[in-house]
Amino acid sequence: MTYLHLAYLHLATVIPAFLIGTYLLLNRKGTALHKNLGKAYMLLMLLTASIALTMPAQIGPTLFDHFGLIHIFCLVVFTFVTRAYLAVRRGNIRHHRLSMLGVYFGGIITAGAFALSPGRLLHSWIFS
Repeated sequence: MTYLHLAYLHLATVIPAFLIGTYLLLNRKGTALHKNLGKAYMLLMLLTASIALTMPAQIGPTLFDHFGLIHIFCLVVFTFVTRAYLAVRRGNIRHHRLSMLGVYFGGIITAGAFALSPGRLLHSWIFS
C-alpha cells in the first residue's frame, strides 16, 4: 500500500475518532451511549495508531529508516487506551478519565498539531 493510501486510511479512522472523542469529552459520562461510543472510540484510536506505525516518517530523524518522533504518539495511544480500558474494568473511573484525556489530547490534538506543521502532507493538503 502506498503512503498516500495509508494517509487516506489514517484520516478515515482519525476523523471519526476525533468527532466521537469530542462528543464524549463534552457530554454526560456513564450512560449506555457513552459506553458504546467509548468502545468505538478506543477501537478507532487503536486502528489509527496501528495505521500510523506503518507510515514511514517523512520529516526529521528516523529510527530504522522508518520511525520518526511523531510515532511516539502511537505508543501514547497504545499505552493510554490499555490503561483506560483496564481502569474502567476495575471501576477506577478517575484513572480511566485521565487516561482517556491523554488519548484525546496526546493522540489526537497534539499529534494532529504536529501533522499540520509545514512540510507534512496534511499541511500541504489544507494550506496549499
